[in-house]
Amino acid sequence: MKDVNDQRSGNEREAYRCGYREGRRMGGCTAALSQVVATKPAVRQLKVLYIPQGFAAIDTGVQEALSQVCSELVIGTPATMLADAEAHRPDLVLVMNGLHVFPLDHLEQVQQIRGLGIRTAIWFVDDPYFTEDTALICQSYDVVFTHEMSCLPFYRDQGVAQVHYLPLAASARIFYPRRVEREHQHDICFIGNAFWNRVKLFDHLAPFLADKRVLIVGGHWDRLTRRDVLERFIRPIFMEPEETAKYYNGSKIVINLHRPTDPGLDNRNTHQLSAESINPRTYEISACGTLQMTDIRKDLDRYYRPGYDIETFGGVEELKVKLDYYLKHDWERERMAWRGLHTTMQKHLYTNRMEELLDQAMA
Repeated sequence: MKDVNDQRSGNEREAYRCGYREGRRMGGCTAALSQVVATKPAVRQLKVLYIPQGFAAIDTGVQEALSQVCSELVIGTPATMLADAEAHRPDLVLVMNGLHVFPLDHLEQVQQIRGLGIRTAIWFVDDPYFTEDTALICQSYDVVFTHEMSCLPFYRDQGVAQVHYLPLAASARIFYPRRVEREHQHDICFIGNAFWNRVKLFDHLAPFLADKRVLIVGGHWDRLTRRDVLERFIRPIFMEPEETAKYYNGSKIVINLHRPTDPGLDNRNTHQLSAESINPRTYEISACGTLQMTDIRKDLDRYYRPGYDIETFGGVEELKVKLDYYLKHDWERERMAWRGLHTTMQKHLYTNRMEELLDQAMA
């Protein structure tokens, strides 16, 4: 009976600690959000036809932003974009990415839309991992946007007259601070597929992670060597953005390791372009008010201040030291996370990006 009571008391103490920590975290997030200076975007007298690709985390943010910055928004589909353009006669057709789910006659549809006198733009958000495909796609559009700095000269070399760098952002409808249940709470979280650089990192981290509450989500984690240690942490699934946001919120630290650019099984980058720009996770994790530890991309410090509103690592040993430190120093961890939340909500939402996109697309 004593063992049962001891276990119950231990569970109650843990529940109290978790509840107290969540309350403190949310209080800090609320304070950070209260300092965000809200600005009302200017509404442009434009009708925009948006063609989503099915990236819910991106499409949701873009559609919500477009509804605020243009006078009329129509949502089409990759298969019917020409028919949608003929029916609605928009000022601009904006295509998200143009990959994976687009039909074989995609570029024929674009050419016919341009033949109607309608301006077309595409935003590549998978660069530089599919340059074999985007090298061909880019030539069919009036304006090309890319989130990857290294691709600007590449698309110009393909003959595109108007190419613009446009960084990604976060959707505040999906990624925002919220209270979560115990099942979503972890010490360390990583959500993403097991590209080989990630496999190597987690194999090295395995002994350090063994006694911690860890979550690893995504495909191909059977590539790990140290499955004996990490197996119990892995969920080999695709996780929807809404669920992802809950785990970001519930984690003390979220690791962000960008995918490699090598051509081969995981990428279609035979042009061997480098990657210099940060991924959407960088914004999405910070939008949840959680401390992020990310590897370094060249343009990171244009958007965040390492050591102030985001933490970085250059290798596995540095990552282990910083993970250990911030897991033991709650106040420092939370303050950095709150600053990252403020930075993201003030500067890095899709509303910010769509204002810039429309200005450049219609110039």
